[in-house]
Amino acid sequence: MNSTAPRLLDAGEAALVVEFGSEVDPATNERVLALDRALATLALPGLRETVPTYRSLMIHYDPLLLDRSRLVDAVRGIEIAPPALSCAPNHLWTIPCCYDPELGEDIAAVAAMTGLSAERIVALHAGTTYRVYMYGFAPGFCYLGGLPSELAVSRRPTPRPPHPPNTILLGGGLTLITTFAMPTGWWLLGRTPERMFAPAREPNFLVDVGDALRFAPVDRPAFDALEARAENGEIVSQRERLR
Repeated sequence: MNSTAPRLLDAGEAALVVEFGSEVDPATNERVLALDRALATLALPGLRETVPTYRSLMIHYDPLLLDRSRLVDAVRGIEIAPPALSCAPNHLWTIPCCYDPELGEDIAAVAAMTGLSAERIVALHAGTTYRVYMYGFAPGFCYLGGLPSELAVSRRPTPRPPHPPNTILLGGGLTLITTFAMPTGWWLLGRTPERMFAPAREPNFLVDVGDALRFAPVDRPAFDALEARAENGEIVSQRERLR
């Protein structure tokens, strides 16, 4: 490893965190994913699960089957220096999103905070190509980076009651797609008919970490029609292979 080698941090007795710097950017995230892919090819006995985040990879392992020192040696033996990496996504997903005020009930509040019109907020949010940085918090919660600076608002001062599933949220300089109804401190911007997480589907998670994603605005009648199709198990988003 060179001077850009990550920090190795223990998380209890059965997990190792490999941390790459402090920045949230595609290059850092790609190093995380490169390590994740490389470890998968090694198929180390006792390696239970890997969890990629913005800038780190948590590795869960069975210490009775995989000694920590062997795991550390494996991590250090993998060449994951930035010059060897490409941040270009493999796929571009187009996810339908309805910004109707009934579904994106906080658009007016975001407009008041930013000084932008509701139409401009929708245009900015839907006109951006995002990077899928990670899944977190709950199964299928898809965290996206690349939000326009004009939409970088703080989260709500207090949590709101549960939002519906498949809501598009905004806050803290990020946007994400939810999968379950629960209280939130984020702003509700719209809703997608797509199921980002489906336990009966293979794979359970629709998009891969590292993919590109954009939203395609649809009106309420189109949303209702797509919602009916998605309820029957159909994938209503489009995927384009980029490389």
